Amino acid sequence: MFGLIKRWKALNALGIMGINRRNADYVLKYNERHLYPIVDDKIITKQRAIEAGIHVPEMYGIISTEKEIERLPEIIGERNDFVIKPAQGAGGDGILVIADRFEERYKTVSGRIISHEEIEHQLSSILTGLYSLGGHRDRALIEYRVTPDQIFKSISYEGVPDIRIIVLMGYPVMAMLRLPTRQSNGKANLHQGAIGVGVDLATGLTLRGTWLNNKISKHPDTTNAVDGVQLPFWDGFMKLAAGCYELCGLGYIGVDMVLDQDKGPLILELNARPGLNIQIANDCGLTLRTHAIEAHIAELEARGVKETVEERVRFSQGVFGHVKPKEL
Repeated sequence: MFGLIKRWKALNALGIMGINRRNADYVLKYNERHLYPIVDDKIITKQRAIEAGIHVPEMYGIISTEKEIERLPEIIGERNDFVIKPAQGAGGDGILVIADRFEERYKTVSGRIISHEEIEHQLSSILTGLYSLGGHRDRALIEYRVTPDQIFKSISYEGVPDIRIIVLMGYPVMAMLRLPTRQSNGKANLHQGAIGVGVDLATGLTLRGTWLNNKISKHPDTTNAVDGVQLPFWDGFMKLAAGCYELCGLGYIGVDMVLDQDKGPLILELNARPGLNIQIANDCGLTLRTHAIEAHIAELEARGVKETVEERVRFSQGVFGHVKPKEL
């Protein structure tokens, strides 16, 4: 018992945030329940982002009923690649990524050949709520397939790497690059075996990584180092993430973004309950940073000041970055 208390005190001193603290002090405190549909439904998130002029993967179509599955050929047209997602899915489940066509069939990103009927079956499963939060009936989203920037070629296995930035009241708190592996089946999901790599907020340089809750420095499939990689357009990613506070109104969120080789930074989705493994990837606790942001906001409120997106980014980069940031 004494050992557990000692360990808890040590983690608390490092600012490590546990799930109970995350839920009580941040999710429940800063996220109003009636705003959850904006982030829990990818279609609503995408529509809001488009209205706000924020770049997202192009939406080709929505299928809401079994009858509408017949519209799939019309929606995809002559396109060779596309992605099918459950609107209310979580953890990457239910996502089907088509990379090419093969005669009268389709080739997935992993090279598996599937028929049109198999795609229809997947759509039907999505509509029944098989992959949705709470098992409720869902809608299927058909959208543009992201092609990862070439910078990720040596440190990722298939799939699409993404960048998650946790944001508190519009201030970036911590960032992580998620890299697919063979074990994760090309998905950027840590629980399925992807790698989480910390990212310096000021510079966009990658730090050490975590894989299956163990610290690593190399990708298990490519054997290349995952640290010291300069992520392009970093200030753009930071401003995109910070601006999502105004987009959804939720005060504590995880913003998931990708870097497309042709379209640049794109927002994939928002998460009202972001995971905590980002702390392992950054070798740093979230609580020390969130407390610093809360103190900063309280000071600004006492002076009647409200910062812009650029000012919020500059604050986070200056306080939490390892290197002094350049001017935005």
